[in-house]
Amino acid sequence: MAFLDNSGDIILDAVLTDAGRKRLARADGTFKIAKFALGDDEIDYGLYDKNNASGSAYYDLSLLQTPILEAFTNNTSILKSRLISIPQDNLLYLPVFKINSSTSVSGIGLSPTSNEYDPGGLIYVTVDQNTENIATSANTIPASSIKTDNSPFTSTTNGTRSFVYGFNLAKNGLAIQIDQGLDTNAIPPTQALDSSLIENQYIIEIDNRLGSIVDPATDQKAAISFIDDDNIASYYFSTANDANFIGSIAAPSQVIAGPVGNFLRFLIGSSLDLQQSTYLFELLGGEVTYPSNSGTGTSTYYYIDTIVRVTGAQTGTSVDLPIRFLKFKA
Repeated sequence: MAFLDNSGDIILDAVLTDAGRKRLARADGTFKIAKFALGDDEIDYGLYDKNNASGSAYYDLSLLQTPILEAFTNNTSILKSRLISIPQDNLLYLPVFKINSSTSVSGIGLSPTSNEYDPGGLIYVTVDQNTENIATSANTIPASSIKTDNSPFTSTTNGTRSFVYGFNLAKNGLAIQIDQGLDTNAIPPTQALDSSLIENQYIIEIDNRLGSIVDPATDQKAAISFIDDDNIASYYFSTANDANFIGSIAAPSQVIAGPVGNFLRFLIGSSLDLQQSTYLFELLGGEVTYPSNSGTGTSTYYYIDTIVRVTGAQTGTSVDLPIRFLKFKA
């Protein structure tokens, strides 16, 4: 991988992804490029200088001359910021995704005493019943913080909001909720969001070796739409077919300052490999120590940190959720 000099003529450097090359290699005449995506991951728009003394022709010169990455085939490492086309030319704000801390998991309830710095904001997934019992009975996690059903989460009844229950298809789990809307105080939340900015289709990507997406209403695994060559599973949800996952935000959310659109709600279930083995923990993760359930000692857990990405298929908005899978060791 390298950077391409972007200071002169326009450079077009295009390659197929690994999945595209695999389909091309079939050589059966079925390969056809039907869609493509553009991104601007390398560009820092803060470099736009409208006060440049040389005039308007130089306002965006630094942007246009920014070196860009050469094309490469790993789809998990590119197009983090996809360009989108919106017909309106008078928009001052674009929608964002934010975790709703009143209806879902937020922050952390456990702080490690050694071995690992915990930056906060992690969403924990316990991988088996033993881990769930030990972790949630720790003195830093009051029993009232663990839900016993899949109803919407409220901070007044559920305390510290620390765990997504990952055992047995996330039974009794805390739903993760992503709210969508315009996060600005310039437009009142009572104002209806333009229909073209309301997200009606979502894509959730997760490492298929580690876990799966689970229906928050039925505790059943959702259907995988596609697994790529890096074992990243993609799940597609739409308002037309997935009412258990997507719904309208009935009242202004405290995490979205302006007009709101739809929410996406889901659970994460741990994989059978994580439930029954420590192999992937030893290969991809490590160990971390938390206060024990007695409050006087410590407990050690295997852990794997990963990212679950949520992307809006219509608006291109995305958010990365930091996930920590936990398995009790000693």
